[in-house]
Amino acid sequence: MDLGLKGKSVIVMAASKGLGKATASQFAQEGAHVVVSSRNEEDLRAVVAEIQESTSNHNVTYKTCDVTNPNDIKGLVQFAADKHGTVDVLVNNAGGPPAGGFENFDDVAWQNAFELNLLSFVRAIREVLPYMQNQQRGHIINFTSSSIKQTLDNLILSNTFRAGVVGLAKSLSQELAKDNILINTIGPGRIATERVAHLDKIRADKLGVSYEEIKTSTEASIPMRRYGKPEEFAKQAVFLCSSANTYVTGQTLLVDGGLVKAL
Repeated sequence: MDLGLKGKSVIVMAASKGLGKATASQFAQEGAHVVVSSRNEEDLRAVVAEIQESTSNHNVTYKTCDVTNPNDIKGLVQFAADKHGTVDVLVNNAGGPPAGGFENFDDVAWQNAFELNLLSFVRAIREVLPYMQNQQRGHIINFTSSSIKQTLDNLILSNTFRAGVVGLAKSLSQELAKDNILINTIGPGRIATERVAHLDKIRADKLGVSYEEIKTSTEASIPMRRYGKPEEFAKQAVFLCSSANTYVTGQTLLVDGGLVKAL
């Protein structure tokens, strides 16, 4: 199937590692013109070189961006539009907030998590909409968590603001459909990323067991009996942002190997 992504202008936020990096690589494999972003320029240079080498696509560039800084987001979108003429696809992504329960966080922590995991998405969407509305087409996808279907213990900040992203996307799907702009939300289950390894280590320390014990027990709870690969998640995101998807909008999808049992 031709996904129709060759030459399309794609922005992937928080793409120096993990799911963002894997998704940028998948878009590059499809021939898209990709701009990756994160706060660390050294990491971005390495990611761009790696993707270019592995995909033979040299239309992959980077722009540093702190997603909690509105001026950085404006600059990123402007950079992509200037370089590629427009923005066809926005991949909203950000690192996760700290783990912890309700009593662990003050107002500053709540505000920081809001800006990182919800307001950053709002700001990025705001910046790309003029380009998408002008051309009367576009795709937006928001990376969240499996907590959009079932809350996760000891992750109250993530549980709260990831749910907000779902509400945002569902509302925007109604507003933007007239402009042929499709927006969806995708959540990973236990995908083998640094973030998941970090959370597993926190849980292991809390329970006084080894990281390997936590990983083994978690894998046993997944019907497919393993953690997912970043590229398995990325392929679903790329499909939803391709010309193969012309009618799916306002939806939430989990890539979790059957882990979450909620309807």
